[in-house]
Amino acid sequence: MMNKNESRKCSECRTTADWLLKHTQVRPTVGIVCGSGLSALGDMLKDPQVFKYCDIPNFPHSTVRGHAGQLVFGTLKGKPCVCMQGRFHLYEGHPIQKITLPMRVFKLMGVKTMIMTNAAGGLNQDYKVGDFMIIKDHINMPGFAGVNPLCGPNDDRFGVRFPCMSDAYDRELQQLAHDVAAELGFSNFLRDGVYCVIGGPSFETIAECRMLHRLGGDAVGMSTVHEVIVARHAGMRCFAMSLVSNRAVMDYDSREKANHDEVLETGQQRAKQMEVLVSTMVARLDDNENEDKNNS
Repeated sequence: MMNKNESRKCSECRTTADWLLKHTQVRPTVGIVCGSGLSALGDMLKDPQVFKYCDIPNFPHSTVRGHAGQLVFGTLKGKPCVCMQGRFHLYEGHPIQKITLPMRVFKLMGVKTMIMTNAAGGLNQDYKVGDFMIIKDHINMPGFAGVNPLCGPNDDRFGVRFPCMSDAYDRELQQLAHDVAAELGFSNFLRDGVYCVIGGPSFETIAECRMLHRLGGDAVGMSTVHEVIVARHAGMRCFAMSLVSNRAVMDYDSREKANHDEVLETGQQRAKQMEVLVSTMVARLDDNENEDKNNS
């Protein structure tokens, strides 16, 4: 049985979903989350309806440069979509349940598939700046310390108490991305790898980068994983992709330094290719398959 706090959080999600459903005619089945410097993905939507986060009930505000801070509804290749131009992060001071609130709102609005992008530092030494990495698995570093969006009483209306995460990233969507990339000639800069999430906002130390790489991480960033956990808990299919925006510093003799400007610059350079890849993937989503078979 839910306590008052959990009931209030569910009520917030319902209130927000109802407000959006009242103010837009779009009934999205696909949700897209844009990472740092990648907000142009939202500009692809036709007949867009834009809502500033500050105008949406219960929505937190995005404070990060490179995140537009608005929700865009429209169609992409004929599919009704909702796109977050800017996301929320732990380091902004939001409670983790607030960061992931949009996932439950989207679920209540009818979204079945989530496509998420982010900018990440490359831990794998074979990766180059500008590579795309399809996320096949993740390492949730905050989760090891008990920072998980599903902590607290479980809301059975969304999902089970102990959701499986071994299939967090949909394998069919990963294969679709590879097929589309091959057709577009993008295979030479497309990778598969494991994404490590940290809390931020400080970039990783050299020792931390070395540790994460030895643990099996190929890229590191400060987002996405919390959203995926909540989306999977609610039964939505998830596909996530990182743009390798910088090489993680792994050598004590190196004079390189990670910085946010480099992240945004790389995002601008690769934005067009990511737009084409994501939009083509959305066009290929079959309406009958646009749901998680494990939760249907």
